[in-house]
Amino acid sequence: MYIVVPVNKRDKPASVPKEQSGKERLTESNRSAIEGTPMGRNLDVSKDHFDVSGRGFKQLTSTRDALKMMISALRKNVLEVEDVNPSDALHRVLGQDLVSPIDMPSFDRSAMDGYAVRAVDTYGASVSSPIPLKVVGRNLVVTDVVVRKGEAYPVVTGGQVPRGADAVVMIEYAHQSGHDAIEASNEVHPGENVSRIGEDLRKGDLVLRQGQRLLPQDLGMMASLFIEQVKVKRRLKIAVISTGNEINDGPSSSGGIRDVNRPTLLGGIREMGCEPVDLGIAADELDVILAKIKQAIEIADIILVTAGTSVGPRDFVPKVIDQAGKPGILVHGVAMRPSMPTGLGVVHGKPIISLPGYPVSAYLAFLEFVPPLVDHLLGSQRLPRPVVRAKLVRRIAGVLGSRTYIRVRVAEHERIPFAEPVSISGAGILSSLVRSNGFIIVPENVEGYEEGQMVDVELFRPVERGNDVG
Repeated sequence: MYIVVPVNKRDKPASVPKEQSGKERLTESNRSAIEGTPMGRNLDVSKDHFDVSGRGFKQLTSTRDALKMMISALRKNVLEVEDVNPSDALHRVLGQDLVSPIDMPSFDRSAMDGYAVRAVDTYGASVSSPIPLKVVGRNLVVTDVVVRKGEAYPVVTGGQVPRGADAVVMIEYAHQSGHDAIEASNEVHPGENVSRIGEDLRKGDLVLRQGQRLLPQDLGMMASLFIEQVKVKRRLKIAVISTGNEINDGPSSSGGIRDVNRPTLLGGIREMGCEPVDLGIAADELDVILAKIKQAIEIADIILVTAGTSVGPRDFVPKVIDQAGKPGILVHGVAMRPSMPTGLGVVHGKPIISLPGYPVSAYLAFLEFVPPLVDHLLGSQRLPRPVVRAKLVRRIAGVLGSRTYIRVRVAEHERIPFAEPVSISGAGILSSLVRSNGFIIVPENVEGYEEGQMVDVELFRPVERGNDVG
């Protein structure tokens, strides 16, 4: 049954009762609901191993500051460009400014089907007093044709207007009166129904700026300009490494924990138009993880490592990143829930992101940090995720001091979008992303939002229609 709730007239963040606020709300019993089931780690959630309140970390850095720190530590490398056929350039990033090599149109072009004429020859024409004109030419391809006094040349939309003509009589006002004759029943004026040379673009005009992502209409423009090769920035290579003794890629009968982080992240990389590099699973051994990271640095532009990023005795990844090269780990622990143990570093000019082992935490940290990092390296900017304004079906709580992601299902009822928080529990946490179609981001300084309050939801699937919420 659909639940309709009244809108809270106090359109402001909810205050959390004292007994549910801050650290008291984040107890061991509900930790799995916040972070999910970890990949590649024993299910030991002792405070020393993983503390959702932030204990064990020297400090928590805001997501904005963490990203700025990593980007500022990167080398100012210029990404290589490559020549591709425009038909293969959709959604690629333009590698240099594109200027028009020609005037467009490169000839006087008809804007209508009809007849090219001298405008002066049609003056005074009307339905009751049409003016006869002699038709010259029949093949619709202009070569050395010159339209003279009293003549008309058949043209099609987009076709060339021959010399001598300065207007086009629309076909609707040109009536056949003989084999080589028409009668014009409407007068036209110079330039009417004609696109002049260079009206759209002049040779040397800027068409597209470097860094723009190419869209279908851009490819059409290139075709009209006879551009056969376009310079685009090469695709970024992003390497993915999973760590942990417990995870595997084998069948269900092989035991252990199935690695779901790598397939998820590799899919997200492809979705961004980048080239994924799958480096498999590294065992929980310092030298093994170090060898994998060094391999990734050699072949990839960005390195993602999942699991082993908390503060437990077997969480080696931050230490390994420091050992791999300078400057090493820059941020370890971000003010974000889930995904708090995320680490960001740079080694030999390559950004490395240490993602949590929890599948949802890993993916949400990926969404938070990787797309803006890719845009920075490409010198581009992608469209943000679509946002819908929806009414909350029930109250949601954030975590003061942390940017909190709440998964929701948005469905429309009587043209009003309603957002229902998706119930989560430890083992089924990944299904919460599958069952939801968006998320609400609760800012660091907000404790929550009340039932019935209008909130912004970032969508990754369309709003459901015709399905009840509640």
